[in-house]
Amino acid sequence: MIMANPHHRKKHKEHLRQFQHRGDMKTEKAKGSGTMVFAIAGAAAGLAILYFATQGNFIWAIAGAAAGGAIGYLVGKSIDKAAK
Repeated sequence: MIMANPHHRKKHKEHLRQFQHRGDMKTEKAKGSGTMVFAIAGAAAGLAILYFATQGNFIWAIAGAAAGGAIGYLVGKSIDKAAK
């Protein structure tokens, strides 16, 4: 009497092939980072806050944009570091 060999079935072989290659797949890095997003958002927020706070003085508004961008950059770096 011949016994059935389920491991010879096509469906099982495809499943087994997927299982064997599951460990071979490499994880992909995220293409983007939060650093630039937070830096740009911080610069925009700093520009807007100091522009309205100084009643339209562009020198202080630019300083606010630089400070906001720096703070946003540091926040974005810490978020990216925590995500890894």
